[in-house]
Amino acid sequence: MGNRSVWDDLVGQSRVAEYLAAAVRRGAISHAYLFTGPAGAGKKSTARAFACAIICADDGCGTCAECRRIKRGLHPDVRNVAPEGAATYMVEQIREIIHDVNLAPVEGERTIYILEAADSFNESAANAFLKTLEEPPDHVIIVLLATTYEAVPPTIASRCQVVRFRRLSPHDATRLLAERTGASEAEATAALAATGGVLARATEFLDSVPRRLARDHMLGTLKDLSVYDEHDVLMAARRLLAAVKAPLDELKALQAEEVRERVDFVGKSGGKALEDRHKRQLTAREREGVTEVLNIAESWLRDCLVLSQGVGDLVANRDVADAMEEVAAVITPAAATRALAAVKQARRRISYNVSPQLAIEAMLFDIREVLTCPR
Repeated sequence: MGNRSVWDDLVGQSRVAEYLAAAVRRGAISHAYLFTGPAGAGKKSTARAFACAIICADDGCGTCAECRRIKRGLHPDVRNVAPEGAATYMVEQIREIIHDVNLAPVEGERTIYILEAADSFNESAANAFLKTLEEPPDHVIIVLLATTYEAVPPTIASRCQVVRFRRLSPHDATRLLAERTGASEAEATAALAATGGVLARATEFLDSVPRRLARDHMLGTLKDLSVYDEHDVLMAARRLLAAVKAPLDELKALQAEEVRERVDFVGKSGGKALEDRHKRQLTAREREGVTEVLNIAESWLRDCLVLSQGVGDLVANRDVADAMEEVAAVITPAAATRALAAVKQARRRISYNVSPQLAIEAMLFDIREVLTCPR
């Protein structure tokens, strides 16, 4: 692909990268794509690389202002959308997208929409979106992301060019992350556990002091949870949420930079739209932060379980192995399963718009019960 570009930053998906880069070079870009593959395969990173290649004057150099803003999720002509409803897209949200699609790009000649969780469309939302997906305006490209093709409504999937992503093995993911960041194998393994195996997020995680501190808070809470009283548990949940929100300062600084760039480029127009988009970005990033602390709790409990079964080479959080060995010495598989179920229940509650504070409090109380009586 010639000189280094955004495609070189994608890991383990060379076939996909070559296919999309060739489409850009030939000017043969489809109006709608469906990226399918497991979590951690790099679908969102690839969608952003694709957007860079489309918008960048140098076919996605990866270093210009446009590419940097797209990769950080801050370019006004690359809209990242996630379901706002309880684990599904709402018809009202789709209608807002349809209205937005018909507006001209803010800065360039194209607008790219990246819709996460396309497998969570319900029938009403899917039906509302069909005409726009089939015949969007010429300047619009829509990229849908989903874990499997089969889970996407057929009426949606049939209107898209399908791009399939392969699963990256945990061993390869760890090795590649360590190579890219200079982290040790243990640090890379822990970062992948915290970010659900998503390489791009794991890379950002290793570079973010506040996010690593949130991990420390979660691990410290789990270590001491069995001796906490009710007040301690409530305070621990509050500290965890505060730690989750701390990395938002990094995003706020990037957003402030975007506001300055926008004013320099087009004046103060579009301020309300920019403000709304920034609020959505902050909400999405906070949701990702909550997901990370749940991932960390889940990986810690799973580590305790594998240690109890004598399979220490599968441990993800090796830096806290001593504390986990104490739990592993007494916990039974049935007890560990109950504790893991508490994490799953917290995820479910949050997906149905239960307050993260309440969901994490309930999870910690349930895990404490298990750790107090690990049989």
